[in-house]
Amino acid sequence: MLLHMAEMDGPVTSEALAGIMQTNPVVVRRTLAGLREQGLVTSVKGHGGGWRLCCDLDAVTLHDIYVALGEPVVFAMGNRSESPGCLVEKAVNAHMNDAFQQAEAVLMARLRDVTLADLSRDFHRGLQRRDPTHCSS
Repeated sequence: MLLHMAEMDGPVTSEALAGIMQTNPVVVRRTLAGLREQGLVTSVKGHGGGWRLCCDLDAVTLHDIYVALGEPVVFAMGNRSESPGCLVEKAVNAHMNDAFQQAEAVLMARLRDVTLADLSRDFHRGLQRRDPTHCSS
């Protein structure tokens, strides 16, 4: 959503963003509320209002956005039981926990390295190479 907003000249409504993202405007508003609390977006009320990006793309990392969204669980997989009685399951859980922690650490490090400006530059490079008869989003 933030990159779409960066491409727009003025405020954009939740409904317009929902159409772009193919989701419900309520989902958009909830997401943007978390981003507003972190100072990444602002909302403008009234006629011609909507949401507006208010951050420097070079200064915002994917990790910043992850934090702004409440640090959601990264991996859907996990241990079925945190304190199993079975020794086999305990051994498996210990190794799986270690693997998940290592994977999450690598992912978080990568999220800290990627800025919104990096993504915007990639988008614009792709746009320049793209057939102009295709849509831009």
